[in-house]
Amino acid sequence: MENGSEADPSYLRTPKVQSTPVTEEILSDEDWLRRLVAERAYQYLESDFSSPLPPHIHKYVWGTVFREIKRYAPTGRILDAGCGNGAFCGELARQSKHQVCGMDLSKTGIEIARRFFPDVSFKLASVNEDIISVFDEPFDAIVSLEVIEHLYDPRGFVESLYQGLRPGGVLILSTPYHGYWKNLALALTNRLDPHFTALWDGGRIKFWSRPTLTKLLTSKGFRILNFAGCGRVPYLWKSMVITAQRPSATT
Repeated sequence: MENGSEADPSYLRTPKVQSTPVTEEILSDEDWLRRLVAERAYQYLESDFSSPLPPHIHKYVWGTVFREIKRYAPTGRILDAGCGNGAFCGELARQSKHQVCGMDLSKTGIEIARRFFPDVSFKLASVNEDIISVFDEPFDAIVSLEVIEHLYDPRGFVESLYQGLRPGGVLILSTPYHGYWKNLALALTNRLDPHFTALWDGGRIKFWSRPTLTKLLTSKGFRILNFAGCGRVPYLWKSMVITAQRPSATT
């Protein structure tokens, strides 16, 4: 205990460290949004697809989408942006003579798509990427089903879709429908929490109405061609399908 050698052993002493100032990383709005998109993409990669079976929306969305394709884009190259496991692409290729392509960021989704739908060209890529750089040329039509409600950057997404279409090309977009009567019905039946659940990891983060989605599309240069509700009775629709066009050079 003498001389403090045991009372103050060296291994208990706190070393003196010269402090350095902590600098906070300052990001521009664009860089901050890009980081959020990357983090969301990583979360999506964690969700696996396990089969080629179609999602539940095929029961009430696919029929409307097929009718819109037949009416507005009966021939040519067509892309499914956010194709998941490729089930819609496979059915479209089976029913039509379109040259069908699909893109998605899920590795397991694309693996299943390539295995079960070999007549379709699939790319492992984000829907926010430059579509032409991924597929080498623009498309006559792009379909995106129940994707936009999951995205941090829907404006960037719609811009990417616009640039991926040839002039005169058509976009067919579906997303869950929201409007006054549906929202009122959800409130009166105490279904708001299950519908807008915050407990779904990687779930919906945007809730679109016809006016808000129309405003987004037209702000990026699209011309609206048609609106259709699908699933349930009018104004309580489960989803909506909006068809829009990139104006041609002569329009």
